[in-house]
Amino acid sequence: MHSGKTLSFSRAIAILLFAALLVVAGLFTQSSPLAAQQRNILLVSIDGGIGPAVSEYVRAGIEAARERESAAIVLRVNTPGGLDSATREIVAAILASPIPVFVYVAPAGARAASAGTYLALASHLAGMAPGANIGAATPVRIGAPSVPGEKDGKPQTPDAMERKLVNDSVAWIRSLADIQGRNADWAEKAVREGVSLPAREAQEQKVVELLAVDLPSLLEQAEGRTMSVNGRPIVWTGANAQVEAFDPDWRIRLLAAITDPTIAYILLLVGVYGLIFEALAPGSLFPGTIGAISLIIAVYALNLMSVDAAGALLIGLGIALMIGEAATPTFGVLGFAGAAAFAVGSVFLFTGEIPEFTLSPWLIAAATAMSAGVMAWAVGASVRATRRPLASGEADYAAGRGVIIDWHEGAGLVRFHSELWQARGPVDLAPGASVRIHKRDGLTLLVEEAIAPSIKPGAKP
Repeated sequence: MHSGKTLSFSRAIAILLFAALLVVAGLFTQSSPLAAQQRNILLVSIDGGIGPAVSEYVRAGIEAARERESAAIVLRVNTPGGLDSATREIVAAILASPIPVFVYVAPAGARAASAGTYLALASHLAGMAPGANIGAATPVRIGAPSVPGEKDGKPQTPDAMERKLVNDSVAWIRSLADIQGRNADWAEKAVREGVSLPAREAQEQKVVELLAVDLPSLLEQAEGRTMSVNGRPIVWTGANAQVEAFDPDWRIRLLAAITDPTIAYILLLVGVYGLIFEALAPGSLFPGTIGAISLIIAVYALNLMSVDAAGALLIGLGIALMIGEAATPTFGVLGFAGAAAFAVGSVFLFTGEIPEFTLSPWLIAAATAMSAGVMAWAVGASVRATRRPLASGEADYAAGRGVIIDWHEGAGLVRFHSELWQARGPVDLAPGASVRIHKRDGLTLLVEEAIAPSIKPGAKP
């Protein structure tokens, strides 16, 4: 009887515990939507050309959003285009992201041209501000004009390499448009014909999904939409999430600085001149050290950017020739040839339609003039060195002058060039007398009395 009561009491305790677990589970279940609404949204701003630094910045933002379990990451885009390698890195990061990536072409009047079009079509949700435009996604080969296009008023026929480039881009952009069910036919026209659309027409032709005056409006319109994220359909519910700007760290800022074509080119110049001055004055160390560091940073930066191979080779040849001129003077033959090669290579190094990835002609002209000036100075120094009388060996002693420090019976000590030498000469010399050195016999100087200059009549002694 007693055991039956104990069993009933145990069952009652177990039922109460189970009920408590259900209540707790219910509380956690009810709090999940609230937790989702309280998650943040990271905002990454792309303003300008898309290069290695922007690629690193966007990928860092997507990774940070994943670690923080953000509701989404918004790429606010205003770009004229960018490098193909950087664009492909960003697109790959968007497609692999487990968190929705929105592309918002803003503010009003912004554009998602060229590379920006690929980012918008790859995104899980694309929106535009009124007055913005998208398109003109024709790829531009480094060192070549746009494809297709005109030159001197005449249509150009793309060559085989350009056709391959265009066809590859068409296949890529169509596949991106198909992922979210966007207008793949228009995407192909954006590549082949370079067409563009304003914001409202882009929404009507299903190139983008939303037309929003600001970011809160975009997030509100996105609420409840179904999108494919990393191959999984997701209904997005994060309109009330707090937007947090994601700022680039010091490493990305440094990368943005050195991958600016102007900065990279100036670092290249500093490296070249540093090595030239080190060759002209061996052992000075400081110019060579600074030059070597600057040259390494410049080469690293250029390696991250799309540069013309012929331009890079001409610059390398020019550097080698100018350093060769400084190390083994050829009276300008190597130096001026190197300066010319460096200038021509600079013109070919960066070519394209994006101002952020081109060099100013004035900068190239200034660098060319500076290189020619340095070479002229080096040649002048070489010429002067050949005309300068010998400053060492026997010629340094002949006709030199010294002062007697100690003298006795035709021998003693003579100070010559702040050094004391054993000397032989006339017997009647005395300490303090000025003597002229006749020649050197081993470690002994042969001297004779210096002749004092004559004083003209009427002159003061």
